[in-house]
Amino acid sequence: MLTDKLDLIERMLLVIVIFLSGFLVSAIMQDSGFGIEFPKGLLHSGYNSVPDDRLSENDIEVYSDRIVIKLEDASISEYADTNSMLPVIDKGANGIRIQPKSEEDIEVGDIISFESEYGLIVHRVIEISEDKEGKYFITKGDNNAFSDGKIRFGQIRYVTVGVLY
Repeated sequence: MLTDKLDLIERMLLVIVIFLSGFLVSAIMQDSGFGIEFPKGLLHSGYNSVPDDRLSENDIEVYSDRIVIKLEDASISEYADTNSMLPVIDKGANGIRIQPKSEEDIEVGDIISFESEYGLIVHRVIEISEDKEGKYFITKGDNNAFSDGKIRFGQIRYVTVGVLY
């Protein structure tokens, strides 16, 4: 009887070890860039910062028939069905965006729209650094395994300040 209980405990421990090993291997593969995509939340997303508040409570007026957001030079954006920014942004969402005036208007955690050889890309800034050519921004889709490489301020068209679903 005692032997049967010990066998059961050993088998349960083995299952737990196998499960945890698989989870650990998945985390290592994502961090080392093997190209495996995981839904946000299953593993960390590679950044630990969120966008700064660009609107105060006084900039948002709520009425029974409308909401007024006081934001200069804002425009609305639509998004393609790429899944790269899931679960935050995808087709059907409407973004509120502004044009940054300087490099200092961009911070880690911001969602930016930038020009690339593939058109306008919308990804999150995960790092800001400098090299001999000046300041650059590293971006990545929240649901992507790889970053986009160096993005220069001249490529950046918009900063997303709100998303409406």
